[in-house]
Amino acid sequence: MFDIGFTELLLVGLVALLVLGPERLPTAARMAGLWIGRLKRGFTNIREEVEREIGADEIRRQLHNEDILAKERKVIGETIEQTKQSILQGSKAMEDTVMSVKTATQLQSSLAQEQPQSVEQSKDESKN
Repeated sequence: MFDIGFTELLLVGLVALLVLGPERLPTAARMAGLWIGRLKRGFTNIREEVEREIGADEIRRQLHNEDILAKERKVIGETIEQTKQSILQGSKAMEDTVMSVKTATQLQSSLAQEQPQSVEQSKDESKN
């Protein structure tokens, strides 16, 4: 974290020994260690909390995306079902039209067959 070498650390210890004296130096070192430990734990807790929040945000985002995907799947499914219904209705209409054309064709052909017979019958009747 800090770029402090052994010589700098030795110099700080020597100055602390001169300023505080040999009686108060162990107590001051212990207190400094406690404060440094508390700061480290505090920073670690903050970092873990931020990581959890980031993870929670990521999970929320994924859930939101999954919700959107589910809605899109539902809309697509409904669209497919509507398309199927439209195709079925169109095919039924097409079948009806084909049946109508077949019926009309059959009627026309039966009428065409009857007309020559009736023409021949009228010719036969006119001869009599």
